[in-house]
Amino acid sequence: MPMSQAFKERLFPHLPAIAAHYGTPFHVYDEAGIRETGRRLMEVFAALPAFREYFAVKALPNPSVMALMQDMGFGFDCSSVPELMLARRLGASGEAIMFTSNNTGQADFAVAAADGGCILNLDDISLIDKVPRMPELICFRYNPGVRRQGNAIIGKPEEAKYGVSHDQIVEAYRRAQARGAKRFGLHTMLASNELNYSYMVQTSAMLLELVDTIHTALGIDFEFINIGGGLGIPYLPGIDPLNIQAMGAEITALFVDFKNRNGHCPALFMESGRYMTGPHGVLVTRAINRKAIYRTYIGVDACMSALMRPALYGAYHHIEVLGKDGGGATEVVDVVGSLCENNDKFAIQRELPVIADGDMLVIQDSGAHGHAMGFNYNGKLRPQELLLGQDGVVRLIRREERPEDYFATLRFEEKRLRL
Repeated sequence: MPMSQAFKERLFPHLPAIAAHYGTPFHVYDEAGIRETGRRLMEVFAALPAFREYFAVKALPNPSVMALMQDMGFGFDCSSVPELMLARRLGASGEAIMFTSNNTGQADFAVAAADGGCILNLDDISLIDKVPRMPELICFRYNPGVRRQGNAIIGKPEEAKYGVSHDQIVEAYRRAQARGAKRFGLHTMLASNELNYSYMVQTSAMLLELVDTIHTALGIDFEFINIGGGLGIPYLPGIDPLNIQAMGAEITALFVDFKNRNGHCPALFMESGRYMTGPHGVLVTRAINRKAIYRTYIGVDACMSALMRPALYGAYHHIEVLGKDGGGATEVVDVVGSLCENNDKFAIQRELPVIADGDMLVIQDSGAHGHAMGFNYNGKLRPQELLLGQDGVVRLIRREERPEDYFATLRFEEKRLRL
């Protein structure tokens, strides 16, 4: 959806000065907006005995943004060794980190166990015997198969590569117990960018029911359930946002009922990434070319290496042209980058104000899965990242990539194997 008015008021008056100082393109993130979203998330679950958000590092793996999450008391959801390293460099360890990987190798397990460890969330029953040393606290990612519907991004659970199947889940915990596990959690992740809050309520109910089933079979009391991420944001104008208040109230009611029936209840964990940062980031790029053939194309100084969601998913990202916020002439254009790929387009047949070379375009909702999904195909280099602080100071939090970065992996100690 269009960026919040508060973010716009904090940013737009200063964009010319920011662009003059740093150059374009850049992603810029809004600290005040991120903190407000975190406060709201904690508020709606305040009545639960225990709640914790584990920020999904894959959404925005920048230490400066991660430090904001840590300051709010959040943990980190990691899915790779470099993400573990990022979290640990901030001082996170142990139960402040959930490590949810798939097709995990021995080297990854070794890193997961080091430096204070983490909550190990296993994706496959076959991994139980591959963990070098079973930790005391273990979690499994559950895939319900045909028992639940996914959504357009993740797809049908029975076709997803993730998780332990319904028929395997009790046996998974039995085997983990046999290898020495004594504390337990249960996780699932079934949807992405979901705006129907009822889906998350149903997921909570599903996991609490499964907790009962596993307890009956094995006598296990669960310390937490993790309903995953997947909370959506409305990229399109006119779409209602996720009703986080109703979601919180209905999930809390499920936990109260569980506690009334059982005398105790697990903590609730979730691992939101997009919801936490997506609306609080924009990609600022400058128009550098205008091409009129069968369509009119506006060429900008960013390309899909900076934001590939439109190319990858056909995703809509709202665009505003700085200083041209209505009332003037408009035209229908494609907004494109310089990559040698025809899907290198930020907008297709979008009605926008008439754009001239030098105009700044603000491509919105880039705060999650924007810079993080970048790549170097065609030798393209990812842009810088900035943080607009609550104190009104704009800080560089990641410099732009340079040709020497692109060529860094071509400098190595020569190795040969004679056959």
